[in-house]
Amino acid sequence: MRTHIVWDWNGTLFHDMDAVLGASNAAFETIGISPLTLEQYREMYEIPIPRFYQRLLGRDPSQAEWEALDEAFHRRYAELSPACPLTEGVPGLLSGWREAGRSQSLLSMYEHERLVPVVEGFGLLEHFLRVDGRRGASGGRKAGHLARHLAELGPKVEPRHTVLIGDAADDAQAALEWGLHAVLYTGGSHTRAKLEVVGVPVVDTLAEAVELAAELAA
Repeated sequence: MRTHIVWDWNGTLFHDMDAVLGASNAAFETIGISPLTLEQYREMYEIPIPRFYQRLLGRDPSQAEWEALDEAFHRRYAELSPACPLTEGVPGLLSGWREAGRSQSLLSMYEHERLVPVVEGFGLLEHFLRVDGRRGASGGRKAGHLARHLAELGPKVEPRHTVLIGDAADDAQAALEWGLHAVLYTGGSHTRAKLEVVGVPVVDTLAEAVELAAELAA
């Protein structure tokens, strides 16, 4: 059975934290929340996202507020994200993993119809057995999407030989729920301290993540 990586996109393969922060601050403005610095954002960010907004507001956002936040975030993110690059070393890491006879796929909570053209624009589609973005409402956890992703990949991908690499505690929690290994990367949405409490390996580069993935799921 081949070792397999399920990659996260935003904050992992795609270095988009500048766009995420700018879009988040645009969303906060709609309900009177002061802008955050990147350090403040990474310290406070949580999944599911409504819980993040609850921390900032001190209460649950109303349905109207949630809709305004979500719409403002995605509108501004669409404006800012085209300027964002891939994380350092990504093309070589993906091609090296593939050339070694291993497999990989991509699972993101970014809307599927918007995700695929971005991945294609970077010339990365050929590296993945499957690319899945979010289908349905935003703001939820990754575990359910991961279950569907694994079901679509089928028997050629076995959980105990699979590693999910992501930048959020929710990525690792989803992986562990379905019997996968996980490695968390510090270059995205969470501080190292928030990642380490999950109890899976935490690394500062994707090269380290790939090296660990080969060991964990061999």
